[in-house]
Amino acid sequence: MDNLHAVSTSGQSHHSPGLRIVLIGGRELNGNSSNKSATGNIILGESVFDTNRRTAQSVVKQKEVHGRQVAVVDTPGWWWHYPLGNTPVLDQMEIRNSVHLCPPGPQAFLLVIPIGIMFPKIFKVSLKEHLKLFHEAVFHHTIVLFTVDSPYSREQLEYEISLWSDLQWALKQCGNRRHVLNVRDSQDSTQVTLLFNKIDEMIAENAGSHYSVDSADGNALREEMEALVERASKRVAEVQTKRKKLRALIEGGITPPTHLRIVMVGAQWSAKSSAGNTILKKEAFTFRHTRATEYCEIGHSMVADRQLTVVDSPGWFYNQSLQDTCEMDKLEIENSMHQCPPGPHAVLLVVGLASAFNASYQRAVQEHMSLFKDEVWKHTIVLFTRGDWLGVKTVEERIESEEGLQWLMDKCGNMYHVLDNTNHGDETQVTELLEKVEEMWAGNKDPYYEVDLGRAQQLEARKEVTDKMAIRIRQMTQRQERILRELFRGERHKSKDMRVVLLGRKESGKSMLGNRILFEELFETAWMKKEFQGQRLTSTCVKHQRNVAGVNISAVEAPGWLTETMTSDWLRSEVLRSVSMCAPGPHVFLLVVPISKAFTEKDRKAVVDLLRPFGESVWRHCMVLFTWKDWLNNRSIEEYIATEGQDLKWLVEKCRNRYHVLTCNRFHDSYPVIEMFRKVTDMITQNNGLCFTTEDNNQKVVQQGMQRVLTEEQWNSRQQELIDRMLKALAQEPEEPTVPPVKMAASLDGAFIPSMGGDVPSVVGTFCYQRARAKVSEWLSLKYGNSDVTSGVGSTSASASHVEKWDGSTLTDDGHQTSCFLPEKSTMKLDTVLCARASTETQRRHSL
Repeated sequence: MDNLHAVSTSGQSHHSPGLRIVLIGGRELNGNSSNKSATGNIILGESVFDTNRRTAQSVVKQKEVHGRQVAVVDTPGWWWHYPLGNTPVLDQMEIRNSVHLCPPGPQAFLLVIPIGIMFPKIFKVSLKEHLKLFHEAVFHHTIVLFTVDSPYSREQLEYEISLWSDLQWALKQCGNRRHVLNVRDSQDSTQVTLLFNKIDEMIAENAGSHYSVDSADGNALREEMEALVERASKRVAEVQTKRKKLRALIEGGITPPTHLRIVMVGAQWSAKSSAGNTILKKEAFTFRHTRATEYCEIGHSMVADRQLTVVDSPGWFYNQSLQDTCEMDKLEIENSMHQCPPGPHAVLLVVGLASAFNASYQRAVQEHMSLFKDEVWKHTIVLFTRGDWLGVKTVEERIESEEGLQWLMDKCGNMYHVLDNTNHGDETQVTELLEKVEEMWAGNKDPYYEVDLGRAQQLEARKEVTDKMAIRIRQMTQRQERILRELFRGERHKSKDMRVVLLGRKESGKSMLGNRILFEELFETAWMKKEFQGQRLTSTCVKHQRNVAGVNISAVEAPGWLTETMTSDWLRSEVLRSVSMCAPGPHVFLLVVPISKAFTEKDRKAVVDLLRPFGESVWRHCMVLFTWKDWLNNRSIEEYIATEGQDLKWLVEKCRNRYHVLTCNRFHDSYPVIEMFRKVTDMITQNNGLCFTTEDNNQKVVQQGMQRVLTEEQWNSRQQELIDRMLKALAQEPEEPTVPPVKMAASLDGAFIPSMGGDVPSVVGTFCYQRARAKVSEWLSLKYGNSDVTSGVGSTSASASHVEKWDGSTLTDDGHQTSCFLPEKSTMKLDTVLCARASTETQRRHSL
């Protein structure tokens, strides 16, 4: 530990009699403490900052420490995963105000980062944006302070830093100044003394100067905050006056209904389901770190002498337009109003306080509320969750600080309530909410939001149709699986290469999918966050490769497209280049479709436009890869396909019903990846082991002796052989499928939003990745390279490599996909082994 805290004495000529320190930093989505307040307590040697609640207001505390007068300012933290625009304006104002609480200005900023947290590129972007709240000289006065809760060696610290290039960037911006503080060891005063020495050294490097503060800016900020408080007080008075008038109607003889019907709508991860449980005072709605609600759910309870029926509905992405919301979710959200006929007395529009209600959030609310009639706003109360986030601030101050919230208050007639889901002991917050529902009911001409019964029948009829269609899709693919398994029984190809091109819209999860295929964080990901689009716009193809069980897997990610724009010439050129980057050609084009978003006509046209230069034969090498499986929870992928509309069904059929679904989070089991590889190898088997190539590439590989070209006679002979096999397989095929429909289990992945992890390495993540890679390696070594039924993928250096001509004839009149072309006995044996090992591994993991 002594070596870790060693500090140079060169240039240490200034020793300030007093120190003024500002603590800054962010927090992770998992809710773990940022340790800023604990750091302040360690420095001052006393518990002066509250570590049991979030710091919502910049606070300064002073104390004499080691003979020096020390002032420490604690500030609100931001979300590391989000840019400045997602940080509430109130927090931004308090962070700016921090430097004015220790005049004439702080001598040191301590950027507090707990050891062991990830630090991907988006953290760097977030840091740069939040430090814009200060002027550019802030880095000259900053020390990175790593917090730990146990003794830590220099070697451990260096290893942690080596994992993250963007953390290394942050250190470089701070002149590589750093310190480690054990926040659990308040008795070790030497760690504070050493920190002061490092601060003194930094002050000396800055020629004794402190961070300069503009007093005029401070005065203007103070006036702005005072005006905000005044407006907030005015809003409180207006609300109280309105409530008294409405309560008077009830006391005057209008009797509220004893059975209140409530529908909850709002963005995903707004704590909607948790709020419903708080209202009902029981665990009526399930909630998890991933998506909680995919169907409308209904809960009943007796609360405060009132019978309650509460409907929870699927949430939308808070920054996603209605056009981008998948059809399955839109129908469920609209249908929520029909779950408590003849209609709800109140609609609770749930808004979380942990993030700013910015322009994109406002647009999402406005567009998704348009799924209902305009009259819905007369029956709407805005329910603010995460009330603990306010700290010492009031919700009225928060409203007055953001124009979007003021717009929202105007829409719902200034009806709002704050709920702290973490404070289960405060029953008054639920009772007061129910009183506000009754007051709104008393003031409305219509007692409830009246639903359109005709529309309800339409929704029910559509659901019946799509449910039947989903069953047909599943039955068809199961039947094709059995037929094609028999059709290609005995095919044998050996290969040491697999080349994949990833094609899809932006935010589809292509990069994360590439990492899952290669079992390493090679493709740079942005956590599918729309806010960071401007920071990461891939404009060129990216290729990575790895050897897994002796198979060289190459993956090329082509740039994605924006749904709002037409495909550009440069994008077409890059897609063309993606093929040449995996010469002699890719074995599969994975067309990546995110389940959490709508697949529109523009998406279909983009795919067709980008693949058109390759000719019709390219579709023999295409498979639809659905990402974000956790968005489905208990719904089947076939239900999503059937509901989404004709454009997606057309794409799936164009790919000959070859599709697969994966969660992009890497902390998942390996079996879905093995299934994906099976389907890819099955497709290659259907293609007689030929990869795709353009005419130009085909000529080159012919000259180099790397191509086997089938003549027209050979194609016809193979086609006739397949027809004979098909007739034999059909003769043995029962009329109805014997495999019952299976619903997918809800994923427990913490995907991107709390917690959307899986983007970056960690000790646990690395272990899971290695384990998953080992399972896939075993399958590849057993089945891909040596199985009687495997792909015919050829190495670019092997003379026996098979390459398909660009516009060659199709294999069959109607090519189809199968989940597995392996012989039944072999498949059953492999599945049994994998399931047994997965079960053993799960038991071992839970026993750790």
